[in-house]
Amino acid sequence: MHTIDRKRSGNTKTLQAKECHTACIISAQFIDLYGHSTESAPPKQPVPLQVLRKQPGEGALPISASPSFVEKCCSMTTQSATATTTNGGESIRFIPVHSTLYPWLVAVFVVTFLISNINATKGVQLGPLITDGAFFLFPIAYIVGDVLSECYGFKSTRRAVYIGFAMALLAAVSFYIAIWLPAADFYEGQEAFAATLGLVPQILLASLVGYVVGQLLNSFTLVKMKARSGEKGLIARLVASTVVGEFGDTLLFCAIAAPVIGIDSFSGFLNYVIVGFLWKTACEVIMLPLTTLVISWVKRREDYVPIDEADAPTAAPSK
Repeated sequence: MHTIDRKRSGNTKTLQAKECHTACIISAQFIDLYGHSTESAPPKQPVPLQVLRKQPGEGALPISASPSFVEKCCSMTTQSATATTTNGGESIRFIPVHSTLYPWLVAVFVVTFLISNINATKGVQLGPLITDGAFFLFPIAYIVGDVLSECYGFKSTRRAVYIGFAMALLAAVSFYIAIWLPAADFYEGQEAFAATLGLVPQILLASLVGYVVGQLLNSFTLVKMKARSGEKGLIARLVASTVVGEFGDTLLFCAIAAPVIGIDSFSGFLNYVIVGFLWKTACEVIMLPLTTLVISWVKRREDYVPIDEADAPTAAPSK
């Protein structure tokens, strides 16, 4: 186990480690554990606190970071080295759980998608409008997708999309196994159970194709626009990415799912596509104030430092 001493000198915090090559490793993987995108360098906001990395035969290498980020680094280093507990005098080691909002957002993202696959098996008609039972859930997935893309980047969002894809496949296989298993004599819902969940694999194909293509288009568009405009123009890139992503998602989903839920005419298909696209896009536009608030809150919680601020030169002291 590494022994870590903390020394304070003025406003500088220095970590020294005995019998270890690195006192506090600030790397892309290290940052990723706290939700910072591995696509960019560590935050370099010029502040008094610094983390000094010292390797054998080398001098200390300062890496500027925000004060709260430094505290997390120190806490994480200490916790990683001493994540033990005792049980009857015996030491037990565990992997420390680090604080970040990313897994919570991924959980909401994936669960919303899984529920949508089941709800989408029901066709819904509201007056002249034709849609499916998941029409009110898909906007939530795209709002969370916007938050993931804006705060964590394309690679982290793509990872969440792939997790949702894998969990949806697991759910479909589980449903089919449950349908295939012989029903108990007292169970009277076998036909209804099979009729409802038996459609899921067909809806799943439509959902997966639309979901993967739509979410990746949404994330790719948002990240590319952010690369050009920086922190400015958040509303514009949220709306533009939504239009691109929702159109791809809705068109592909409807093309595959329409026959499954009983839409067999071109007019019905066109109605389904247009209503679905307009509804989902309108919901996201209406929810933009909430989306921007969530994005701002996540960035504050994750100690996000904009590139414009991180790279800004420090003002010279006045004489």
